[in-house]
Amino acid sequence: MNTQATFASALLDPDRPCPADLYCANGADPASRFAVYRNNVLGSLIDALADGYPVVAQLVGEAFFRAMATLYVRRFPPGSVLLNDYGHDFADFIGAFPPAAGVPYLADVARLERLRVMAYHAADANPVAPEQIAAVMAEPQALGQLRLALHPSLSLLHSDHPVVALWAAHQGDGDWQAIDLTHPQHALVLRHGLDVEVFAIDAGAARFIHCLHRSQPLQTAAADALAIDPAFEPSPSLALLISRGAITCLFPHTET
Repeated sequence: MNTQATFASALLDPDRPCPADLYCANGADPASRFAVYRNNVLGSLIDALADGYPVVAQLVGEAFFRAMATLYVRRFPPGSVLLNDYGHDFADFIGAFPPAAGVPYLADVARLERLRVMAYHAADANPVAPEQIAAVMAEPQALGQLRLALHPSLSLLHSDHPVVALWAAHQGDGDWQAIDLTHPQHALVLRHGLDVEVFAIDAGAARFIHCLHRSQPLQTAAADALAIDPAFEPSPSLALLISRGAITCLFPHTET
């Protein structure tokens, strides 16, 4: 193991000794200074996770969260210089973390929070003007084959738990104690302007938007949604996407 790798390994493993050949210009004990640096690095990475997963931290309490995050940091050191990338797989770690098994919705809340971080840092894209969308959709002969490009920040999450309600309750919107924890929810996450928004949508809408996101024609997306929910109507989903500037390009079908 080279010097850099030895230093990095010792930095996040308190059982490893201070790397050899370190010295301090002021004559201080290298081992003591290294221990301080180690604690600072560990603390900064835990703080970064706490910043990215605030509701997860609130759900389990600071002591539990920091203990869990400490184990994650020691097992999964950063692989990127971008701190906002750190913790991208924290939800998977939580899902496999035995002490968190008593909070079965915790991993999905973490997934929702990660999608919000990704949405915030997603690329910008200009929305199609509502009047342009209305003009295209006024042509019924071409409407079925219309394809849409959706905003880069948009993502979907299905959970067996009420993740949107739990997240919203920790923003001061609703009483978390009144939430039915066995109720599944579909979440739509997207950035509107500078604000990342989270919506609870039904299964049909989730399937419809998922299909549109995969560049399937409007008719195919609606048929897939109807197979899940026979009462599905595409208009509310399209209205939501339009109102949030989430449609960024139109690809009408053209005959060749």
